[in-house]
Amino acid sequence: MADENKFEQAKGNVKETVGNVTDNQDLENEGKEDKTSGKAKEFVENAKDKANDAIDKFKK
Repeated sequence: MADENKFEQAKGNVKETVGNVTDNQDLENEGKEDKTSGKAKEFVENAKDKANDAIDKFKK
């Protein structure tokens, strides 16, 4: 799943760059949204992993 989040961020970066270069504000904004979404998903996934690790420590 982490790879998908990184891919989404990279895809967003490309869209944002192409939108910026071609002066296409819609594409640039779409790229920013993709990057933000990928970062948010990655953050949630990391928080979930840390919570599961903490739960596992308490179980032991």
